[in-house]
Amino acid sequence: MLLAIPLLPLLGFLINASFGRRISKAAAGAVACGAMLASFAIAVASVVRLASLEPDSRAIVSRAFTWISSGDFTADFTLRLDPLAAVMILVVTGIGTLIHVYSTAYMHEETAPEYARYFSYLNLFAAFMLLLVLGSNFLVMFVGWEGVGLCSYLLIGFWFEKRSASDAGKKAFIVNRIGDFGFVLGVLLAFVRFGTIDFQQIARAAAPMSPEAGFGTISIITLLLFVGATGKSAQIPLYVWLPDAMEGPTPVSALIHAATMVTAGVYMIGRNAVLFAHAPATLTVVAVIGTATALMAGTIALVQNDIKRVLAYSTVSQLGYMFLAMGVGAYAAGIFHLFTHAFFKALLFLGSGAVIHALGGEQDLRRMGGLKRDLPITYWTFLIGSIAIAGVPGFAGFFSKDEILFRTFASGHAALWTVGLLTALLTAIYMFRIVFLAFFGERPPEPVAPAHPEEEEPAAKGGHATGPTHLAHPTHLHDAPPAMALALIVLAIGSVLAGYASLGGRFERFLEPSFAPERVEEVADRGLELTLTAVSIAAALGGIAIAAYFFLKNRRAADRMAERFAGVRRLLQNKYYVDEIYNGAIVQPIRIVSENALWKAIDVRVIDGAVNGVGEAVTGASDILRRLQTGSVRAYAASLFLGVVLILGYYLWP
Repeated sequence: MLLAIPLLPLLGFLINASFGRRISKAAAGAVACGAMLASFAIAVASVVRLASLEPDSRAIVSRAFTWISSGDFTADFTLRLDPLAAVMILVVTGIGTLIHVYSTAYMHEETAPEYARYFSYLNLFAAFMLLLVLGSNFLVMFVGWEGVGLCSYLLIGFWFEKRSASDAGKKAFIVNRIGDFGFVLGVLLAFVRFGTIDFQQIARAAAPMSPEAGFGTISIITLLLFVGATGKSAQIPLYVWLPDAMEGPTPVSALIHAATMVTAGVYMIGRNAVLFAHAPATLTVVAVIGTATALMAGTIALVQNDIKRVLAYSTVSQLGYMFLAMGVGAYAAGIFHLFTHAFFKALLFLGSGAVIHALGGEQDLRRMGGLKRDLPITYWTFLIGSIAIAGVPGFAGFFSKDEILFRTFASGHAALWTVGLLTALLTAIYMFRIVFLAFFGERPPEPVAPAHPEEEEPAAKGGHATGPTHLAHPTHLHDAPPAMALALIVLAIGSVLAGYASLGGRFERFLEPSFAPERVEEVADRGLELTLTAVSIAAALGGIAIAAYFFLKNRRAADRMAERFAGVRRLLQNKYYVDEIYNGAIVQPIRIVSENALWKAIDVRVIDGAVNGVGEAVTGASDILRRLQTGSVRAYAASLFLGVVLILGYYLWP
């Protein structure tokens, strides 16, 4: 049954990739959605069976075959379902199924071959992610790890005729290769140190060891693994690919940001929790990087005007929260936020897609407004997602974010807690900025030119096919079609109810065997917990109030604030100029060295010169030798006579 979970989406990929040009769009969509739904059903059945086992033996293992056997090294193709993997497969198959269903309506304008190609990529993405989370060793995980990287390239650049889309796909692929280089080195060093790449064997070998006082081998291993995580999960310094990933279709953004690729780094640390727990220095790095990423992305999201780009930076920020939890040793809290975030972030992206769909491809918040009346389903579901991510009590985000902040403060990281609380405030502000700008007020009758040319978003605004740029406002707006509305409503329900899974510590206790032998510490100071919770609630409600004042009640105040802090706004609008710094410090030097030294000097002069020199030498020798082949019988007879004379003369000479 475990093998069937990734194999069914893989089968859907093979059918649509092979026969997509011969079947209808309805058939292609049915194949893709059916494969995901069947995978979800098997995942639920497997998790139910897993939950029936005793906590200490809560694991289901399926060994398919021995993949590599060389000397003492053996790597089996084995899948393992434990509580951590159970949470992940439910997220990937459950959220993934809803995104597939949503896509059947969102992508309806595509031609049949392109429609089938899209769903084949979507199925393949899910299959690789399921393989990643079910793999029992680093090698199986690595296949899924690289597979989701490939699929991100294919899906982000799906509309490859747009230059911006193809560039964004390449950027995601290259940046992730940088992170994966560190990941591979970490896996190799882990094998050298422990003699195995199996997660359970490494955990058992590391468990008796004392945590490293300094920066030893385990710290180096975990730091290299974390480099890979910064690429997949878009953390400093390798986060720059994720905002550009908005060039893909909106359901792709939802799948990447909520259920698959960007959660891989967080999951990988959770899977190796025992190893990371023995490297306190690395955990400190993880916590600091996560916190810095959360704050930086939150500030950038405040001033972005592309609705999807705001959500993209929101994802980077929320992933920072997850890494903060991992860095302070609150592994269950980090995974719980991953779980709740999957619901409300998928909801928010799909809600933005419904807005873009209704507006004929428009993504600029400055050209929206008053959509509450015309798009009631989209509005109410998007509002629920915004409330959830802001951390309002009773909604999913409150439970998981509050738990992370509490664990951070209780572990003695007051500075990180302060930054995390500030990030929570920023989250509420920028999310309700979207709500008030898009759904309240009035839509401008004509497109609004940016106040400053540099504020224009570089991303194409296209929503379908090869992406129209700025379309005229449709005269009649339509709410989400049934397939899209179904996904939005189900995700909205999840954004409310998912948080209650943690009540009574049930979620932590369920995950505890996956992080063994590190036990979940009970925190006895309930007074402190209630105080921190009250502060967290105040930050969420305060952020909503600030957004309401500036973007609902008094937008002129927001304009005056932007003018007063024009330099800061420009800095945030240009994303701290990180892309420009990377381009000037890394990309252009590499291009110059590649062009002038590697290409013109080594390639053209040395390599081509050597190859061409051999050819010229052969050609010159051939010119000389071919003069001996004249075709004249008299010349050949004279040569023969001369040769005989010379030979006889040599032997007869006294």
